[in-house]
Amino acid sequence: MIAKLPDEAYAIVEGRHADPFHYLGPHRDNDQTVVRAFLPNAASVDAVDEHGDCAALERVHDAGLFIGALPNGSSRYQLRARFGDTTIDLEDPYRFPPILTDFDLYLLGEGTHLKLYDKLGAHPMTLDGVNGVGFVVLAPNARRVSVVGDFNFWDSRRHPMRVRGNGYWELFVPHAIAGDRYKFEIVGPNGAVLPQKSDPLAFAAELRPSTASIVLDPAQVPTPRPSAKGINALSAPMSIYEVHLGSWRRKDGNGWLTYRELADTLPAYARDMGFTHLEFLPVSEHPFDGSWGYQPTGLFAPTSRFGSPADFAALIDACHREGLGVLLDWVPGHFPDDAHGLAHFDGTALYEHVNPLQGRHLDWGTLIYNYGRTEVVNFLVANALFWLDRYAIDGLRVDAVASMLYLDYSRPEGGWIPNKYGGRENLEAIAFLRNFNREVFGRFPQATTAAEESTAWPQVSQPIEHGGLGFGYKWNMGWMHDTLDYISKDPIYRKYHHGQILFGLHYAFSENFILPLSHDEVVHGKRSILGRMPGDPWQRFANLRAYYAFMFAHPGKKLMFMGCEFGQEREWNHDQSLDWHLLEQDSHRGIQSLVRDLNGLYRTLPALHECDCDPFGFEWIITDDGDRNVFAWIRKGNDARDRCLVIANFSPNVYHDYKVRVPFPGAWREVFNSDSAHYGGSNVGNVGEVEATGLVPELCVTVPPLAVIYLVPERP
Repeated sequence: MIAKLPDEAYAIVEGRHADPFHYLGPHRDNDQTVVRAFLPNAASVDAVDEHGDCAALERVHDAGLFIGALPNGSSRYQLRARFGDTTIDLEDPYRFPPILTDFDLYLLGEGTHLKLYDKLGAHPMTLDGVNGVGFVVLAPNARRVSVVGDFNFWDSRRHPMRVRGNGYWELFVPHAIAGDRYKFEIVGPNGAVLPQKSDPLAFAAELRPSTASIVLDPAQVPTPRPSAKGINALSAPMSIYEVHLGSWRRKDGNGWLTYRELADTLPAYARDMGFTHLEFLPVSEHPFDGSWGYQPTGLFAPTSRFGSPADFAALIDACHREGLGVLLDWVPGHFPDDAHGLAHFDGTALYEHVNPLQGRHLDWGTLIYNYGRTEVVNFLVANALFWLDRYAIDGLRVDAVASMLYLDYSRPEGGWIPNKYGGRENLEAIAFLRNFNREVFGRFPQATTAAEESTAWPQVSQPIEHGGLGFGYKWNMGWMHDTLDYISKDPIYRKYHHGQILFGLHYAFSENFILPLSHDEVVHGKRSILGRMPGDPWQRFANLRAYYAFMFAHPGKKLMFMGCEFGQEREWNHDQSLDWHLLEQDSHRGIQSLVRDLNGLYRTLPALHECDCDPFGFEWIITDDGDRNVFAWIRKGNDARDRCLVIANFSPNVYHDYKVRVPFPGAWREVFNSDSAHYGGSNVGNVGEVEATGLVPELCVTVPPLAVIYLVPERP
């Protein structure tokens, strides 16, 4: 070993050089091209030029540092290294040009690289005629970053990266291939080696509990066919079946169905049931099954639990083939603090806030994104666009928006930091959400977004230029709480809570609402939807039928969590399949048939969907019959004759000769009755047609018990 080497040489050997390209690779020295290579454990190394001429490199450090002049002064060469009795030819990663262009660095610097997933992460590519993988990761406060993986024995000394721009570390690793596992080893600003990190831009990952990222060749993931145009329009029927992929059905032995097995069954089932959309609980990679995906560590990777990214694309394609839109639950509000994830990524609070009063959720034990940081906002917005671009997703439902909007969300007095004006609004999060919606609708105008926002924040689904947040839709959490509370009471007490049904119409058109009976309503001791229904077994099912019929006739798009459509009795358990065996019972088959027919009517009757988000589409007829628990209203379509009369009776009594005012004289046909024997009811109702007579047209109807009926005017 040469006694005296420059400090840079020791920095390479000791794995602490921040710019290995400055020392390693080819360099001009005294009118000759000198190559320096660090190959730990190599006994000898030769440089072989493009003509096959060899030159031995001198071993200048026992750790495996070699230096020598290239034959013929060529700048194109390979390294021929001997390890014991094995000799292999290697490409030198430090002879290749940069991966990021100056324009990439410019866009990344200003936070407008909205397709950064085309550059960051791991990308198979060919440089200078050599196949390999380009790795790029953001770590602006790191002293050194190395990529480790199957291609280098997970040895961080072998592939230290160079830093460019505002902290983007990159390296082309020759002959790395799709399927290789990898991570990043980072030395933080204080010189400490951090736990190895998964790639924030990984497109595939190992199955938990393993946490390595996996190189993906995007050419092997076909883009799914597009969905039908207009599927998300305000005037279109939108009935969403919300699904947790790991527990919709299970195999024998309680194993998960794969994406492709789901593709063979789930879309066809949802189509047969009449739903227009499937919404998946988060599919981004996550370490803990019990988080249901809501604590993701790999925002760009479909979870490996159910197969590969190509398999996931096949599921989306199957949904579109069946005419279904696909929505994903998306979680830009927080992330877990697992050591391999985003937490303290480069040894500092890079993605999260430094101050825990801003940066940690007390309820969930998770970290909050720093929406005031350019790189973080760019990362999140690009991730939203990624799912729409690469997987043809039709929309994103944004989780826990309220937690993002309020700085004091679920925090005690004195436990939060006000904004610059002294208020509780998270100004940076508001700007982020508007930016997110602006880019989604600007680049994918057929897509939509929906906010799970549980407060009275104004204009969530109104245009940004009018002061709104710009979402396409908002979940109507108030409607859900009020109506579930009402329907869970014994009918004898409902007259005292009559206003819980009426109140929702005071604000029903202030937003573009989705009526959600979601996964959150069937867990944590809340009971299933059927489990909330009062009375004896017959009354419980009658109440459920009436509640669903009420929901489908109420203004707003519809969302129903899996299992609700056949009256799941127990709470949802993410570790088990739904109780499909219940369909052996007439009562549960009746609920399923009812939901199927409600979806069919909702889709085919314009009055039930065209003006879901327009006050023109609704008119109260009866609001003051609290003593009998009866309500009546008209739903309207754009055509003057597209009308549907809805009569809801939330008492167990039958009302004969009940008079209801209608807009048209003549025959009105009963097109739906939740008390039909077909659904398990008592078959009380109005067989065929009822005639509206009088100067002010009025129907005289029979109102069945614990039931809802729909009547439509016959066309002249």
